Amino acid sequence: MREYQLVVIGGGSAGMAAAISAFDKGVKEILILEKGEFLGGVLNQCIHNGFGLTYFKEELTGPEFLTRLSKKVEERGIEYELNAFVIGLGKDKTVTYISPKSGLEKIKAQAIVMATGCYERSAGAIAIPGDRPAGILTAGQAQLYLNEYGYLVGKKVFILGSGDIGLIMARRMSLEGAKVLGVAEIMPYSNGLNRNIVQCLQDYGIPLYLSHTVSRCIGKERLEAIEISKVDERLKPIPGTEMRFECDVLLLSIGLIPYNSLLDNLGLPTSNSRGAAVNEHMETALPGVFSCGNVLHVHDLVDNVVVEAELAGESAALYIKGELPEHEKKLKVGPGNGIGYVVPSFVDLENASEKIDLKFRVRKPSKNVYIDIKQGDKSIKRIYKMSIIPSEMEIIKLPKSLLSNDGGDITVSLQPKEETL
Repeated sequence: MREYQLVVIGGGSAGMAAAISAFDKGVKEILILEKGEFLGGVLNQCIHNGFGLTYFKEELTGPEFLTRLSKKVEERGIEYELNAFVIGLGKDKTVTYISPKSGLEKIKAQAIVMATGCYERSAGAIAIPGDRPAGILTAGQAQLYLNEYGYLVGKKVFILGSGDIGLIMARRMSLEGAKVLGVAEIMPYSNGLNRNIVQCLQDYGIPLYLSHTVSRCIGKERLEAIEISKVDERLKPIPGTEMRFECDVLLLSIGLIPYNSLLDNLGLPTSNSRGAAVNEHMETALPGVFSCGNVLHVHDLVDNVVVEAELAGESAALYIKGELPEHEKKLKVGPGNGIGYVVPSFVDLENASEKIDLKFRVRKPSKNVYIDIKQGDKSIKRIYKMSIIPSEMEIIKLPKSLLSNDGGDITVSLQPKEETL
């Protein structure tokens, strides 16, 4: 059985950044296992710009961003295997995978970094009513077919969900000559970044139907039309509000879910993000196993993914060297009013850096609110926000000096400005 100091599962931006960081901290025996044909993961199909503004201080496309990371992997001689699909993970840090190169193989690691990314919710996940013809696919699938394989999946397109991938594909399909008839969003607000609403919909005259969903798909072998309906406060379609659109493709941009099944199979605790519960060093409940990037929680910017992954790689290096001791006293961190999730789920004050990054998303758009961080019943930090939206991940650097091992659990919540005067 081959042995490595560090095995990184996933060769996207998170996996490469974690491996590079660990290597630079002295860990040389590293193996990256990537299920795709190339390093870079989903960035290979993200040919639009907007990447690297904070990390590289310039605007790049997805392929340009990943190329810079992959060059660092090559320069360091970090070993990687492509088309390698991990099928098993043991609590003893054994990794079982299959690939054309190695067949079925089991390897042993001193530490593991999980960087497997996330996956899209599909039509089956939301049980779209009506027929089941061809032409219903996720926005990410359409992006892959168009940007990597050169296939235009349809000419008359409707999009369900206003996630960023769907918005970007509305623009991309328009640029390729397809007619994008509209975007329906079940919530009364968009789930995409504001800049994508402007640049991908408004600039192209594509209508956005808020508080609407697809209530019927129509077609035999190929999609022929859809109906959308307005929804009530329980998000149920309202009879009599149907609108029909003749189209040959329905793209779904209805949410991303961390691909955390390997750790789920080990019975490790998860957080509200549906990723693993980790401490401030990105370490899961299984010592020596770390998680970062979209497998931990869905990010809005790849720049933030890379920074988080560098921390995971650095922490893995400390663990391998025996410099990341485990302490019994841990402070729980969790979401309060108006907050969907918080990362990390635990803080070990004895091991924590002087400033701890708290990352979270709100449940719905809010204005004139305070982000209130409490330990126990005591408010230890409060930040005013004129506006805050679910599509943008928030990061607060919490000084370690504000916390106490005897102060109780840490909670992040939203408080209306009026109630805090």
